[in-house]
Amino acid sequence: MVSMTKRAIPLIAIVLLAALLFMAGCTTQPSVTGENATPTVADISLLVYSGAGLKKPMSEIGEAFTDKYGINIEYTFAGSGTLITQMELSRKGDAFIPGGTPDYRIAREKGLVGEPGYVAYHVPVIAVGKGNPHNITSVDDFARPGLKIALGGVNSTAIGRAGDKLFRAHGIHDAVEANVVLRAPTINEVVVAMNMGTADAALLTMDQINPEKMDMIGLPPEDSLALIVPIGATTFTTQPEAAQMFVEFVASEEGKAIFVKHGFPAYPDPAYAGIEP
Repeated sequence: MVSMTKRAIPLIAIVLLAALLFMAGCTTQPSVTGENATPTVADISLLVYSGAGLKKPMSEIGEAFTDKYGINIEYTFAGSGTLITQMELSRKGDAFIPGGTPDYRIAREKGLVGEPGYVAYHVPVIAVGKGNPHNITSVDDFARPGLKIALGGVNSTAIGRAGDKLFRAHGIHDAVEANVVLRAPTINEVVVAMNMGTADAALLTMDQINPEKMDMIGLPPEDSLALIVPIGATTFTTQPEAAQMFVEFVASEEGKAIFVKHGFPAYPDPAYAGIEP
C-alpha cells in the first residue's frame, strides 16, 4: 500500500503541473509577428521628398506631426529636379513638396503624385551684400560687367528655372551668365555664398535672407517670380491614409502657421492674388 502511494505522488505532480501550464497559456495573449501582424501607429514611418529651401519649416512640421499623431517622418531634402528623378527611379516614398507648382506639375505629368494642396508662397527677391555696396537696384544690374552672381541651378531648383526665364525676358541672359560664379544644386548653397561674401548678388527667396549679412530688393509686379508651394501624396505610397494625413496637416492652418514663422506668406494671400497654381 505504501509503495503504491509513493508511485502515485509523481504522477499527481505531473498532472497538476500540466494543468497549471494550460491555465497560464489561456491567460496569455499570443503575439503575432510577420506578415499577419497589424502595424501600430508607432510602426508607421513616412518618407517625404522636400525641396531644400523648405528645410526649416518642414523639419519643424515633421516634429509637430509626430508629436500629434505618433507617425515618424523621414525627409529627403534636395533640389526639386533631383527629387523628381529619385522618385521616378525608386518608386518609393509617400509625399512630395517642392519649391513651386511648376516642379509639382512635372512630377504629376510623370504620374508620380496626385492632387495637391497649397501651403505658402515662395517669394524670390534680389539679395545683395549688406549696405548694397554695388548699388544694385534691379535684375538688369545682374548683367553689369564684373559683378559676381550666384544662382540656383536651372534644372535642379524652382528659383533657378524662374530666374532663367526672367533674364531671357529682359534680354540679358547671356550677359548674366557671364557673371555667374555659382550655379548651385539647391538654394542653400546660394545662401552660403551670400553669407560668405563670395557673391555680390543673387536671387533668393524672402525667407532665406539673412539680415545681418544681406539686404533685400523686391521685384516689381511685372517681374514677380512668386511661386505657390504645393504638397501631395505620391501615387506609389504603400501608406495612403497616413500620407494623406500628413499632406492635410502641412496644408492646415497649423502647418501654414509654421511656414509663416519661417518667413513664408501663407496661401492664400491677397497680396499674391495674381499668382495661380
